[in-house]
Order: sequence, then C-alpha cells, then structure tokens
Amino acid sequence: MHIATANAYNVSLEQLMTRQQNLSETQEQLTSGKRVNRASDDPAAAARAERALAAEARSTANQRAVDASNNAMTLTESALGDAGELLQQIREKLVQAGNTALSDADRKSIAGEVSEMRKQLFSIANRTDGAGTYLFGGQSADQPPFIDAAGGVQFSGQAGAQQAASGEPLPLTVDGEMAWMSAGSGNGVFQTSAVTSTGGARIDAGSVTNPQLLTGDTYTIQFSVSGGATTYTVLQMGSATVPPQNNVAFSPGQTIQVDGMAATITGSPANGDVFKMAPSTPVSVFDAVDQAIADLNTPNRSDTQNAQANTSNLATLDSVMGQLQSARSQVGATLDRADGVTNRLSALKLASQTERSNAEDLDMTQAISDFSNQQTGYDAALKTYAMVQKLSLFNYVS
Repeated sequence: MHIATANAYNVSLEQLMTRQQNLSETQEQLTSGKRVNRASDDPAAAARAERALAAEARSTANQRAVDASNNAMTLTESALGDAGELLQQIREKLVQAGNTALSDADRKSIAGEVSEMRKQLFSIANRTDGAGTYLFGGQSADQPPFIDAAGGVQFSGQAGAQQAASGEPLPLTVDGEMAWMSAGSGNGVFQTSAVTSTGGARIDAGSVTNPQLLTGDTYTIQFSVSGGATTYTVLQMGSATVPPQNNVAFSPGQTIQVDGMAATITGSPANGDVFKMAPSTPVSVFDAVDQAIADLNTPNRSDTQNAQANTSNLATLDSVMGQLQSARSQVGATLDRADGVTNRLSALKLASQTERSNAEDLDMTQAISDFSNQQTGYDAALKTYAMVQKLSLFNYVS
C-alpha cells in the first residue's frame, strides 16, 4: 500500500495536536482542582454538582435565619433574667415593708425605691435587639409594645411572634402580652382578701389542695362570735341556702378547706368579719407592682391591714414572677431547638459539599500521573513529527 508523505505529515500533526489538547485539559484540571470545569466536560456530573450547590446555598440561607433567631432569643432571655432579678429585689422590699415596726414614712420610702425599680422594668419590657426590633412586640415589633397610660401599662403590640424566614419555625420576637400581662392574681388560681376585718385577723394567700375539685366559684367566709365561741360559715356564690360549711367552730391559725382550696386565717376574727376566696383574674407585672406601691403609700392603716395588703401583694408578685419564669423557660427551649437546627443544617451543608465534591472534584494523584504520561507522550510525538519531516524525497536526493 502506498502512503504519501503528505498523509504521514497530516497524521503526525493530528496526533500531536490531540496530545497537546489532552495535555492542556489535564493541566487546566490540575490548576482548578476540578474534574468538571464546564457542563460539556460531564453533563451528568455537572447537574449533580449544581443540585448540590443549590442545597448548600439553602442551608447557608437557613443558617442565617437561625442565627438571627438565636441572637434575638439570647437577648430576650437576658431581658427576662434582668426582669426576674428586679422583681426579686422588689419582693425583698415588700418583705421588709411587712415589719410592723416601720412607720408610714418608712413604707413610703420603700415605695419610692420600688417605683424606681418599676421604671427599670418598663424599660426592659420595651427593650430592642439593637436594630429597632422590640423583643416583646409580638407580630408588631416595629413600635414600643408597652405604653404607660393613666390607667396602667397597656400592651399595644400584636399577639404572637415574628418567625425567622427558614425551614424551621423559630421566632424573632416574643408575645409580650403572654409574658408580661397574663399572670393570675393571688396565688395564680384564686385570690384571697379581707372584705371586713375589724378583729385583727388576716387570711394568707391560700393554696390548691385538689385541682379536680375546683369549681371556679367565689366563696365568702363569714365569722360569728357569740358567748366567747367563734364559728364560721362558708357561702358559695353568696348563697346561704345550702352553704358548703355552716357554723363550724374556729380557732386562730385554723386552715379552712373548701372545694379543692385551702386558706389559713390567723388572729382572732371579730363578729361579722368576712373574708373572700375568688378566682384569679389576669394581672400584669406592672399592675402587681403598682398595687404594691399604692398600698405602701397608703397611710394610717392598722398593722393588720398592712400585713393583709402585704400578703396579697407578695402572692400576686410571686404569680407574675412565675409567669415571667415560664416565658424565660420557653425562650430557653427555643435556644436549645436552635442549636439542634444548627447541627442539622451543618450536617446537610456538609452532605451537599461532599456530593458536590464527588461530582466535580479531581483525583489529584490520578491526574498528576495522567499529566506525566501525557507529557511523555507529547514529547514523543514531537520527536516523531520531527523525524517524519525528514522523509521528504528532496531531503534524500540532497
């Protein structure tokens, strides 16, 4: 078979160019560290890498939202902690005010201290995250959620909470009405009070003995003193037709139990003294503090009246403190959940990065070996082409 010299030239040149192109492509892969630098290199692998990149981007965006929630909840937890400490200080002041040796002026001085703490509480309730978002504004967090009006502090926000824009329901704010305005008066279930107390007796905050027996009704305890004997009658909703307890003998310090509730009355009630046990009503943190301040500023009360007011105020204060603590616990649970979400997102991001790497990354060891072999082949092709060029008949004749 006859092979023309020109054909030998062309074949050698094509092989040389092919080897040069392969060497260039391998060199590009080594430089970029990627096996797939463009979709045409491997369409299937490029599609896998694109899907993995999109999943990684979603994980990154979701993590930013989680970080925003985590920051807001950290600030909220700190604010609730500060509020709890202030309320504890106020409670200590009320305990101090319960000393019967104090004068009206002394109690008024304590009221002034409590008033200053109340201003700090109001400032905490309207605290922001530093970027203009009110922590306790609920779903309306662009304006102060609490307004100090003439009739007391009012909540002007919107119930609920703003949610972070992520795949997980994580809040950016807290429902201020729930945290600050929805505690129960008294012990949180029912509230005791002295309707009439002229004999020096007082009633404590009471406690629940059996939640299943609670009726939600109001009970009045009426005392009668005759011939040196003291008895009491309990009326349910003011009805004397069939009283739960009728003309029961009483001794000072006795605990009276009725329909799942118990309250202790100390001192000696006078004839006609009346005490009440009524269902709790919603009370805010500020209502509880304002009532305590008002009672401390009220002059010319007897020791019994001061003690009774102090007992009621302490009970309500404990209730609002419990409500704030409950809100703080929920915020803490949210922070724990945010940590869990962060861990899951980190795992998803790592999986996406691994998938992307598997699809487009280069095996450096194999690529270096291939590059070395291709370089050797290219050098051989160059030498071969140089030798083929000398096969011309004119070169032979010369």
